[in-house]
Amino acid sequence: MALYLGLMSGTSMDGIDAALLEIDDAGMRLLSAVCREWPPTLQRRLRCLAEDYDHIGLVELGQLDTSAAREFAQAAEQLLRANELAPAAVRAVGSHGQTVLHQPRGEAPFTLQIGDPNIIAERLGIDVVADFRRRDVAAGGEGAPLMPAFHAAAFGVPGERRAVVNIGGLANVTQLSADGSVTGFDTGPGNCLLDAWARRHLQHAYDTNGAWAATGSVQTALLSRFLSEPYFSRPPPKSTGRDTFSDDWLDRALTGLSLAPADVQATLSELTALSIADCLQAGSGTDPTCVLICGGGAFNANLMARLARALPRSRVDTTAAFGIAPEHVEAAGFAWLAHRYVSGLPGNLPAVTGAKHPVPLGALYRGSLL
Repeated sequence: MALYLGLMSGTSMDGIDAALLEIDDAGMRLLSAVCREWPPTLQRRLRCLAEDYDHIGLVELGQLDTSAAREFAQAAEQLLRANELAPAAVRAVGSHGQTVLHQPRGEAPFTLQIGDPNIIAERLGIDVVADFRRRDVAAGGEGAPLMPAFHAAAFGVPGERRAVVNIGGLANVTQLSADGSVTGFDTGPGNCLLDAWARRHLQHAYDTNGAWAATGSVQTALLSRFLSEPYFSRPPPKSTGRDTFSDDWLDRALTGLSLAPADVQATLSELTALSIADCLQAGSGTDPTCVLICGGGAFNANLMARLARALPRSRVDTTAAFGIAPEHVEAAGFAWLAHRYVSGLPGNLPAVTGAKHPVPLGALYRGSLL
């Protein structure tokens, strides 16, 4: 039996999730998890970096790399204290870092996560596995999504077609076929545009339970503009980021339209639900037996209702019904990927990312030479 600690902050940048995973020959168990909020000033700087990267200098990038790492380390320390664990009890930490730019296609593809793992390893005295995405990109893949392999291990059932949908800032789907095959890709925006619109008009970090969206009406002309985005029709493997679905992207879609802000929020919610449902129904024309939702979108009652309507033949539930709270799935997944690296096993699924072959994901940063 070994303990692994996972650290994750998603595209929404609403906090750092830390999860403690126990892994042995019998399987894995999530033992404990915490969430640490980003300090408001640092959160604003991180969002500015992701949104306005053309105007961010190297000094700001370097300082944010250090500041983010300190917060990741503190999240891990918080989890260790909560479980009265010494650092030596943990075999390794899997730290995803904070994605600030993701451009896996083109002449010089890359993906960029910050949160210096050297600082985390030095502060905790625990081996850290980090930089999970770039090896997959180097092997010709998208570097994302990386959770489908974990979803299959945690939620797959032989003989049953299931889907796992992570609705963070962006949304991605994992399709678990009855024959054991796994596919997955980013579907498009999850919460990122919903949150940005709520910050703009409600002066609140997000639309609690989707209550504001529920007061609006879906505007078909705007929804058509949203769905005309070329990303939606691009075949997988594919992944995306805030550099595509940015606040500017939303503002361009609104050009020439005069709409009530609540109607825009309702239409953004419908966009998230329909883009997910369309991906799950594509090809087979049938709904999965069970659709498990994780990420912040699982707590948006209005969005969950829209998904249930769009997938009438599926049981739409959260991953909590199957043992892992929706807010802890990704952090648990990166703990699992750290285990894969330490065990000398590949972490990517070429059928998902488009990589030429399976590769180990991550690099090791030693917490101690002893």
